[in-house]
Amino acid sequence: MMSPMTPEQIYAEKRITAIEAAARIESGARVSMGMALAEPPAILAAIAARAEANEIDEVKLFYFHSTPHAGMTVLRYELMDRIRPHCFFLGPIERALLERGAADGKRTIDFVPGAFSQAPRLMCDPAPIDFHVTAVSPMDRHGYFSFGPSNDYGSTVARCARQTIVEVNRHTPRVRGGMIHVSEVAGIVENDLPLFENPRRPPAAEDAVIGRIVAGLVEDGSCLQMGIGALPDAVCAALDGHRDLGIHTELLSPGLVALMKAGAVTNSRKVTDPGLSIFTFALGDQPLYDFIDDNAAVESRPVAYVNDPAVIARNDRVVSVNATLQIDLSGACNSEHLAGRQFSAAGGQLDFVRGAYASKGGRSIIACHSTAKDGTLSRITTRLDGPVTTPRNDTHIVVTEFGHADLKGMSTAQRARALISLAHPKFRDELMAAAKAGGSL
Repeated sequence: MMSPMTPEQIYAEKRITAIEAAARIESGARVSMGMALAEPPAILAAIAARAEANEIDEVKLFYFHSTPHAGMTVLRYELMDRIRPHCFFLGPIERALLERGAADGKRTIDFVPGAFSQAPRLMCDPAPIDFHVTAVSPMDRHGYFSFGPSNDYGSTVARCARQTIVEVNRHTPRVRGGMIHVSEVAGIVENDLPLFENPRRPPAAEDAVIGRIVAGLVEDGSCLQMGIGALPDAVCAALDGHRDLGIHTELLSPGLVALMKAGAVTNSRKVTDPGLSIFTFALGDQPLYDFIDDNAAVESRPVAYVNDPAVIARNDRVVSVNATLQIDLSGACNSEHLAGRQFSAAGGQLDFVRGAYASKGGRSIIACHSTAKDGTLSRITTRLDGPVTTPRNDTHIVVTEFGHADLKGMSTAQRARALISLAHPKFRDELMAAAKAGGSL
Protein backbone atom coordinates (compact mmCIF):
# COMPACT_ATOMS: atom_id res chain seq x y z
CA MET A 1 0.00 0.00 0.00
CA MET A 2 1.42 3.34 -1.06
CA SER A 3 1.95 6.03 1.57
CA PRO A 4 -0.05 9.26 1.05
CA MET A 5 1.85 12.12 -0.51
CA THR A 6 3.18 14.79 1.80
CA PRO A 7 2.14 18.42 1.27
CA GLU A 8 5.63 19.11 -0.08
CA GLN A 9 5.29 16.33 -2.65
CA ILE A 10 1.87 17.58 -3.77
CA TYR A 11 3.29 21.09 -4.04
CA ALA A 12 6.17 19.90 -6.23
CA GLU A 13 3.80 17.96 -8.46
CA LYS A 14 1.50 20.95 -8.98
CA ARG A 15 4.15 23.61 -9.45
CA ILE A 16 3.91 25.21 -12.90
CA THR A 17 4.99 28.43 -14.63
CA ALA A 18 2.68 31.38 -15.20
CA ILE A 19 2.82 30.62 -18.94
CA GLU A 20 1.69 27.04 -18.27
CA ALA A 21 -1.12 28.32 -16.05
CA ALA A 22 -2.39 30.71 -18.72
CA ALA A 23 -2.19 27.97 -21.36
CA ARG A 24 -4.99 26.11 -19.58
CA ILE A 25 -7.46 28.92 -20.23
CA GLU A 26 -9.50 28.46 -23.39
CA SER A 27 -11.46 30.96 -25.46
CA GLY A 28 -14.86 31.61 -23.95
CA ALA A 29 -13.74 30.62 -20.45
CA ARG A 30 -15.24 32.21 -17.34
CA VAL A 31 -12.29 33.40 -15.26
CA SER A 32 -12.35 35.12 -11.88
CA MET A 33 -9.35 36.85 -10.35
CA GLY A 34 -8.67 37.67 -6.74
CA MET A 35 -9.53 41.25 -5.89
CA ALA A 36 -7.16 43.99 -4.83
CA LEU A 37 -4.10 42.45 -3.15
CA ALA A 38 -5.10 38.97 -4.30
CA GLU A 39 -4.47 39.80 -7.95
CA PRO A 40 -1.77 37.37 -9.22
CA PRO A 41 0.55 39.56 -11.35
CA ALA A 42 2.50 36.83 -13.16
CA ILE A 43 -0.59 34.83 -14.12
CA LEU A 44 -2.43 37.96 -15.28
CA ALA A 45 0.56 39.00 -17.40
CA ALA A 46 0.62 35.55 -19.02
CA ILE A 47 -3.12 35.65 -19.74
CA ALA A 48 -2.71 39.12 -21.27
CA ALA A 49 0.15 37.84 -23.45
CA ARG A 50 -2.05 35.05 -24.78
CA ALA A 51 -4.81 37.54 -25.59
CA GLU A 52 -2.32 39.88 -27.27
CA ALA A 53 -1.11 36.98 -29.44
CA ASN A 54 -4.74 36.20 -30.41
CA GLU A 55 -4.52 32.78 -28.76
CA ILE A 56 -7.70 33.34 -26.71
CA ASP A 57 -10.89 35.25 -27.34
CA GLU A 58 -14.14 36.10 -25.51
CA VAL A 59 -12.66 35.35 -22.08
CA LYS A 60 -15.07 36.63 -19.44
CA LEU A 61 -13.19 38.07 -16.47
CA PHE A 62 -15.10 38.47 -13.17
CA TYR A 63 -13.78 40.57 -10.28
CA PHE A 64 -14.21 43.36 -7.74
CA HIS A 65 -11.74 46.22 -7.17
CA SER A 66 -8.73 46.13 -9.49
CA THR A 67 -5.22 47.48 -8.90
CA PRO A 68 -2.47 48.57 -11.36
CA HIS A 69 -1.35 44.92 -11.71
CA ALA A 70 -4.57 44.20 -13.60
CA GLY A 71 -4.52 47.59 -15.29
CA MET A 72 -1.14 46.86 -16.87
CA THR A 73 -2.13 43.35 -17.99
CA VAL A 74 -5.63 41.93 -18.50
CA LEU A 75 -7.34 45.35 -18.31
CA ARG A 76 -5.35 47.03 -21.08
CA TYR A 77 -7.57 48.89 -23.51
CA GLU A 78 -6.23 47.10 -26.59
CA LEU A 79 -7.29 43.72 -25.16
CA MET A 80 -10.91 44.63 -24.54
CA ASP A 81 -12.12 42.86 -27.69
CA ARG A 82 -10.65 39.56 -26.45
CA ILE A 83 -11.00 39.87 -22.67
CA ARG A 84 -14.46 40.92 -21.47
CA PRO A 85 -14.25 42.41 -17.95
CA HIS A 86 -17.35 41.72 -15.87
CA CYS A 87 -16.73 44.15 -13.03
CA PHE A 88 -18.74 44.46 -9.80
CA PHE A 89 -16.96 47.59 -8.53
CA LEU A 90 -15.53 50.36 -10.69
CA GLY A 91 -12.32 52.17 -9.81
CA PRO A 92 -9.92 54.50 -11.64
CA ILE A 93 -8.84 51.79 -14.11
CA GLU A 94 -12.40 50.96 -15.15
CA ARG A 95 -13.45 54.62 -15.34
CA ALA A 96 -10.54 55.33 -17.70
CA LEU A 97 -11.47 52.36 -19.88
CA LEU A 98 -15.12 53.44 -20.02
CA GLU A 99 -14.18 57.02 -20.91
CA ARG A 100 -11.81 55.93 -23.66
CA GLY A 101 -14.31 53.41 -24.98
CA ALA A 102 -17.08 56.01 -25.07
CA ALA A 103 -14.85 58.30 -27.14
CA ASP A 104 -14.15 55.47 -29.60
CA GLY A 105 -17.67 54.04 -29.63
CA LYS A 106 -16.35 50.80 -28.12
CA ARG A 107 -17.76 48.73 -25.26
CA THR A 108 -15.13 47.99 -22.64
CA ILE A 109 -16.45 47.19 -19.16
CA ASP A 110 -19.57 45.12 -18.44
CA PHE A 111 -20.69 46.47 -15.08
CA VAL A 112 -22.52 43.94 -12.88
CA PRO A 113 -24.72 45.49 -10.15
CA GLY A 114 -24.88 43.61 -6.87
CA ALA A 115 -24.18 43.79 -3.17
CA PHE A 116 -20.71 42.70 -2.07
CA SER A 117 -22.26 40.05 0.18
CA GLN A 118 -23.77 38.40 -2.90
CA ALA A 119 -20.49 38.21 -4.84
CA PRO A 120 -19.73 34.50 -4.34
CA ARG A 121 -23.21 33.47 -5.43
CA LEU A 122 -23.20 35.85 -8.39
CA MET A 123 -19.96 34.27 -9.62
CA CYS A 124 -20.81 30.62 -8.94
CA ASP A 125 -24.53 30.39 -9.63
CA PRO A 126 -25.96 29.42 -12.05
CA ALA A 127 -22.88 29.14 -14.32
CA PRO A 128 -19.72 28.13 -12.44
CA ILE A 129 -16.35 29.78 -12.85
CA ASP A 130 -13.95 27.78 -15.00
CA PHE A 131 -10.72 29.19 -13.57
CA HIS A 132 -10.06 31.17 -10.41
CA VAL A 133 -6.61 32.77 -10.18
CA THR A 134 -5.40 34.36 -6.97
CA ALA A 135 -2.34 35.31 -4.93
CA VAL A 136 -1.67 33.49 -1.66
CA SER A 137 0.96 33.38 1.07
CA PRO A 138 3.60 30.60 1.15
CA MET A 139 2.42 27.14 2.23
CA ASP A 140 2.81 26.15 5.88
CA ARG A 141 4.10 22.77 7.05
CA HIS A 142 0.56 21.41 7.12
CA GLY A 143 -0.02 22.23 3.45
CA TYR A 144 -2.16 25.35 3.84
CA PHE A 145 -1.90 28.63 1.95
CA SER A 146 -3.46 31.81 3.36
CA PHE A 147 -5.61 34.09 1.21
CA GLY A 148 -3.84 36.87 3.09
CA PRO A 149 -5.53 40.28 2.96
CA SER A 150 -8.26 39.08 0.56
CA ASN A 151 -10.65 36.45 1.86
CA ASP A 152 -13.75 38.22 0.41
CA TYR A 153 -15.28 36.17 -2.43
CA GLY A 154 -12.01 34.42 -3.25
CA SER A 155 -12.11 31.74 -0.56
CA THR A 156 -15.57 30.66 -1.73
CA VAL A 157 -15.08 30.96 -5.48
CA ALA A 158 -11.78 29.06 -5.21
CA ARG A 159 -13.80 26.04 -4.11
CA CYS A 160 -16.59 26.30 -6.68
CA ALA A 161 -14.34 26.94 -9.69
CA ARG A 162 -13.44 24.07 -12.01
CA GLN A 163 -9.75 24.88 -11.43
CA THR A 164 -8.07 27.19 -8.94
CA ILE A 165 -4.52 28.28 -9.67
CA VAL A 166 -2.60 30.11 -6.96
CA GLU A 167 0.36 32.45 -7.23
CA VAL A 168 2.55 32.13 -4.14
CA ASN A 169 4.08 35.42 -3.05
CA ARG A 170 6.32 35.60 0.02
CA HIS A 171 5.23 39.23 0.50
CA THR A 172 1.60 38.19 1.05
CA PRO A 173 0.92 38.28 4.80
CA ARG A 174 -0.34 35.13 6.46
CA VAL A 175 -3.76 35.99 7.87
CA ARG A 176 -5.73 33.61 10.03
CA GLY A 177 -9.22 32.57 9.04
CA GLY A 178 -8.85 32.17 5.27
CA MET A 179 -6.95 29.06 4.22
CA ILE A 180 -6.84 26.65 1.30
CA HIS A 181 -5.01 23.31 1.24
CA VAL A 182 -2.51 22.39 -1.44
CA SER A 183 -4.68 19.40 -2.35
CA GLU A 184 -7.50 21.80 -3.34
CA VAL A 185 -5.58 23.73 -6.01
CA ALA A 186 -4.91 22.71 -9.60
CA GLY A 187 -1.68 24.62 -10.11
CA ILE A 188 0.95 26.59 -8.19
CA VAL A 189 2.93 29.49 -9.63
CA GLU A 190 5.70 31.19 -7.67
CA ASN A 191 6.27 34.92 -8.00
CA ASP A 192 7.54 37.33 -5.32
CA LEU A 193 6.46 40.93 -5.73
CA PRO A 194 5.88 43.69 -3.15
CA LEU A 195 2.19 44.36 -2.49
CA PHE A 196 0.37 47.32 -3.98
CA GLU A 197 0.07 50.19 -1.50
CA ASN A 198 -3.06 52.29 -1.79
CA PRO A 199 -2.25 56.01 -2.10
CA ARG A 200 -3.61 58.04 0.80
CA ARG A 201 -5.33 61.31 -0.03
CA PRO A 202 -4.49 64.17 2.33
CA PRO A 203 -7.45 65.00 4.59
CA ALA A 204 -9.49 68.12 3.86
CA ALA A 205 -10.52 70.50 6.62
CA GLU A 206 -14.06 69.11 6.39
CA ASP A 207 -12.80 65.60 7.12
CA ALA A 208 -11.51 66.54 10.55
CA VAL A 209 -14.79 68.29 11.42
CA ILE A 210 -16.88 65.34 10.25
CA GLY A 211 -14.56 62.97 12.09
CA ARG A 212 -15.19 64.77 15.38
CA ILE A 213 -18.97 64.80 14.81
CA VAL A 214 -19.06 61.08 14.05
CA ALA A 215 -16.80 60.27 17.01
CA GLY A 216 -19.29 62.07 19.25
CA LEU A 217 -21.96 59.60 18.12
CA VAL A 218 -19.86 56.54 19.02
CA GLU A 219 -20.08 55.06 22.52
CA ASP A 220 -17.33 53.10 24.23
CA GLY A 221 -17.81 49.41 23.45
CA SER A 222 -19.20 50.04 19.97
CA CYS A 223 -18.35 47.70 17.08
CA LEU A 224 -17.01 49.53 14.03
CA GLN A 225 -17.25 49.28 10.26
CA MET A 226 -15.39 51.87 8.22
CA GLY A 227 -14.94 52.55 4.53
CA ILE A 228 -11.77 53.67 2.82
CA GLY A 229 -10.32 57.14 2.34
CA ALA A 230 -9.41 60.33 4.14
CA LEU A 231 -12.82 60.79 5.76
CA PRO A 232 -13.03 57.36 7.47
CA ASP A 233 -9.39 57.74 8.55
CA ALA A 234 -10.31 61.11 10.10
CA VAL A 235 -13.14 59.41 11.99
CA CYS A 236 -10.71 56.79 13.28
CA ALA A 237 -8.27 59.47 14.37
CA ALA A 238 -11.02 61.15 16.38
CA LEU A 239 -11.86 57.84 18.09
CA ASP A 240 -8.43 57.19 19.62
CA GLY A 241 -9.67 58.24 23.06
CA HIS A 242 -12.47 55.67 23.05
CA ARG A 243 -12.25 52.36 24.87
CA ASP A 244 -13.24 48.73 24.30
CA LEU A 245 -14.13 49.24 20.66
CA GLY A 246 -14.69 46.24 18.42
CA ILE A 247 -14.11 45.71 14.71
CA HIS A 248 -16.34 43.79 12.31
CA THR A 249 -15.71 45.45 8.98
CA GLU A 250 -15.74 44.78 5.28
CA LEU A 251 -12.44 46.64 4.82
CA LEU A 252 -9.55 46.75 7.26
CA SER A 253 -7.91 50.14 6.71
CA PRO A 254 -4.88 51.98 8.11
CA GLY A 255 -7.22 54.06 10.26
CA LEU A 256 -8.64 51.00 11.99
CA VAL A 257 -5.17 49.51 12.45
CA ALA A 258 -4.08 52.76 14.09
CA LEU A 259 -6.97 52.40 16.56
CA MET A 260 -5.87 48.85 17.33
CA LYS A 261 -2.30 49.96 17.92
CA ALA A 262 -3.53 52.79 20.17
CA GLY A 263 -5.30 50.32 22.45
CA ALA A 264 -8.78 51.67 21.70
CA VAL A 265 -9.83 48.30 20.23
CA THR A 266 -10.18 45.26 22.50
CA ASN A 267 -13.15 43.44 20.90
CA SER A 268 -14.08 42.43 24.45
CA ARG A 269 -17.77 43.34 24.13
CA LYS A 270 -18.47 41.59 20.84
CA VAL A 271 -20.96 38.73 20.64
CA THR A 272 -19.58 37.26 17.44
CA ASP A 273 -15.86 36.49 17.31
CA PRO A 274 -15.06 38.05 20.72
CA GLY A 275 -11.47 39.16 21.09
CA LEU A 276 -10.93 39.30 17.33
CA SER A 277 -10.95 42.08 14.75
CA ILE A 278 -12.84 40.62 11.79
CA PHE A 279 -12.57 41.79 8.18
CA THR A 280 -13.06 40.39 4.69
CA PHE A 281 -10.34 42.30 2.82
CA ALA A 282 -7.55 44.70 3.72
CA LEU A 283 -6.01 47.49 1.69
CA GLY A 284 -3.55 50.14 2.72
CA ASP A 285 0.18 50.45 3.27
CA GLN A 286 3.08 48.22 4.24
CA PRO A 287 2.71 48.88 7.99
CA LEU A 288 -0.84 47.53 7.72
CA TYR A 289 0.36 44.42 5.89
CA ASP A 290 3.08 43.88 8.49
CA PHE A 291 0.54 44.29 11.30
CA ILE A 292 -1.89 41.62 10.06
CA ASP A 293 0.84 39.09 9.27
CA ASP A 294 0.38 36.13 11.65
CA ASN A 295 -1.46 38.40 14.12
CA ALA A 296 -3.63 36.28 16.42
CA ALA A 297 -5.88 39.29 17.16
CA VAL A 298 -6.96 39.62 13.52
CA GLU A 299 -8.89 37.18 11.35
CA SER A 300 -10.51 37.30 7.94
CA ARG A 301 -13.84 35.74 6.98
CA PRO A 302 -15.67 35.25 3.66
CA VAL A 303 -17.70 38.27 2.54
CA ALA A 304 -20.94 36.25 2.66
CA TYR A 305 -20.37 36.07 6.44
CA VAL A 306 -18.84 39.47 7.19
CA ASN A 307 -21.39 41.43 5.16
CA ASP A 308 -24.47 39.41 6.10
CA PRO A 309 -26.79 41.94 7.82
CA ALA A 310 -28.02 39.21 10.17
CA VAL A 311 -24.44 38.47 11.28
CA ILE A 312 -23.62 42.17 11.60
CA ALA A 313 -26.68 42.71 13.80
CA ARG A 314 -25.64 40.06 16.36
CA ASN A 315 -23.17 42.49 17.91
CA ASP A 316 -24.50 45.35 20.02
CA ARG A 317 -23.86 49.03 19.25
CA VAL A 318 -22.62 48.45 15.70
CA VAL A 319 -21.59 51.73 14.10
CA SER A 320 -21.15 51.73 10.32
CA VAL A 321 -19.64 54.76 8.61
CA ASN A 322 -19.98 55.02 4.84
CA ALA A 323 -19.64 57.81 2.30
CA THR A 324 -22.04 58.88 -0.42
CA LEU A 325 -22.01 61.12 -3.48
CA GLN A 326 -25.51 62.59 -3.15
CA ILE A 327 -28.46 62.65 -0.75
CA ASP A 328 -31.89 63.79 -1.80
CA LEU A 329 -34.24 65.64 0.53
CA SER A 330 -36.05 62.44 1.50
CA GLY A 331 -32.80 60.76 2.58
CA ALA A 332 -32.17 58.49 -0.41
CA CYS A 333 -28.46 58.14 -1.21
CA ASN A 334 -26.66 57.76 -4.52
CA SER A 335 -23.21 56.44 -3.68
CA GLU A 336 -22.14 55.10 -7.07
CA HIS A 337 -23.19 57.31 -10.00
CA LEU A 338 -21.53 60.60 -10.97
CA ALA A 339 -21.88 62.97 -13.92
CA GLY A 340 -24.28 60.63 -15.71
CA ARG A 341 -22.03 57.55 -15.46
CA GLN A 342 -21.33 54.66 -13.15
CA PHE A 343 -18.51 55.87 -10.89
CA SER A 344 -18.03 53.05 -8.37
CA ALA A 345 -20.67 50.59 -7.09
CA ALA A 346 -22.90 49.77 -4.16
CA GLY A 347 -20.26 47.51 -2.61
CA GLY A 348 -21.28 46.56 0.90
CA GLN A 349 -22.87 49.87 1.88
CA LEU A 350 -26.45 48.64 2.15
CA ASP A 351 -25.32 45.43 3.84
CA PHE A 352 -23.88 47.44 6.72
CA VAL A 353 -26.55 50.16 6.72
CA ARG A 354 -29.14 47.49 7.43
CA GLY A 355 -26.98 45.36 9.71
CA ALA A 356 -25.90 48.28 11.89
CA TYR A 357 -29.41 49.64 12.37
CA ALA A 358 -30.71 46.15 13.22
CA SER A 359 -28.15 45.73 16.00
CA LYS A 360 -29.11 46.67 19.55
CA GLY A 361 -28.16 50.33 20.00
CA GLY A 362 -26.62 50.36 16.51
CA ARG A 363 -26.13 53.40 14.32
CA SER A 364 -25.73 53.55 10.56
CA ILE A 365 -23.99 56.76 9.53
CA ILE A 366 -23.78 58.20 6.02
CA ALA A 367 -21.10 60.91 5.97
CA CYS A 368 -20.06 63.31 3.22
CA HIS A 369 -18.83 66.81 2.54
CA SER A 370 -21.72 69.19 1.94
CA THR A 371 -20.36 70.17 -1.48
CA ALA A 372 -18.47 68.72 -4.43
CA LYS A 373 -16.51 70.05 -7.40
CA ASP A 374 -14.64 72.72 -5.41
CA GLY A 375 -17.78 73.88 -3.69
CA THR A 376 -19.81 74.48 -6.85
CA LEU A 377 -22.27 71.60 -6.35
CA SER A 378 -24.36 70.65 -3.35
CA ARG A 379 -24.26 66.98 -2.38
CA ILE A 380 -27.66 67.47 -0.78
CA THR A 381 -30.06 67.83 -3.68
CA THR A 382 -33.70 67.70 -4.67
CA ARG A 383 -33.11 64.90 -7.18
CA LEU A 384 -30.44 62.20 -7.42
CA ASP A 385 -28.37 61.95 -10.60
CA GLY A 386 -28.14 58.17 -10.45
CA PRO A 387 -29.53 55.02 -8.88
CA VAL A 388 -30.49 54.73 -5.24
CA THR A 389 -27.75 52.90 -3.36
CA THR A 390 -29.27 53.30 0.10
CA PRO A 391 -33.06 53.77 0.05
CA ARG A 392 -34.61 56.50 2.16
CA ASN A 393 -36.32 53.81 4.26
CA ASP A 394 -32.88 52.60 5.38
CA THR A 395 -30.96 55.85 5.87
CA HIS A 396 -30.40 56.48 9.56
CA ILE A 397 -27.94 59.26 10.50
CA VAL A 398 -26.52 61.75 7.98
CA VAL A 399 -23.40 63.78 8.79
CA THR A 400 -21.77 66.71 6.98
CA GLU A 401 -19.35 69.31 8.30
CA PHE A 402 -22.44 71.31 9.38
CA GLY A 403 -23.76 68.70 11.81
CA HIS A 404 -25.82 65.54 11.88
CA ALA A 405 -29.44 64.48 11.58
CA ASP A 406 -31.17 61.28 12.65
CA LEU A 407 -33.77 60.69 9.94
CA LYS A 408 -35.47 57.68 11.50
CA GLY A 409 -39.08 58.46 12.42
CA MET A 410 -39.06 61.80 10.60
CA SER A 411 -41.73 62.77 8.09
CA THR A 412 -40.61 63.73 4.59
CA ALA A 413 -41.06 67.41 5.49
CA GLN A 414 -39.00 67.03 8.65
CA ARG A 415 -36.31 65.19 6.68
CA ALA A 416 -36.16 67.95 4.07
CA ARG A 417 -35.68 70.62 6.74
CA ALA A 418 -33.07 68.56 8.59
CA LEU A 419 -31.06 67.81 5.46
CA ILE A 420 -31.21 71.41 4.23
CA SER A 421 -29.68 72.42 7.57
CA LEU A 422 -26.75 70.11 6.76
CA ALA A 423 -26.22 71.62 3.31
CA HIS A 424 -23.71 74.39 2.69
CA PRO A 425 -25.30 77.75 3.61
CA LYS A 426 -24.96 79.08 0.05
CA PHE A 427 -27.31 76.34 -1.22
CA ARG A 428 -29.91 76.36 1.56
CA ASP A 429 -32.25 79.02 0.15
CA GLU A 430 -32.23 77.35 -3.25
CA LEU A 431 -33.00 73.95 -1.71
CA MET A 432 -35.74 75.39 0.48
CA ALA A 433 -37.42 77.04 -2.51
CA ALA A 434 -37.20 73.84 -4.55
CA ALA A 435 -38.61 71.80 -1.68
CA LYS A 436 -41.59 74.15 -1.35
CA ALA A 437 -42.19 74.18 -5.10
CA GLY A 438 -42.02 70.39 -5.22
CA GLY A 439 -44.40 69.91 -2.32
CA SER A 440 -41.83 68.51 0.12
CA LEU A 441 -42.55 71.42 2.50
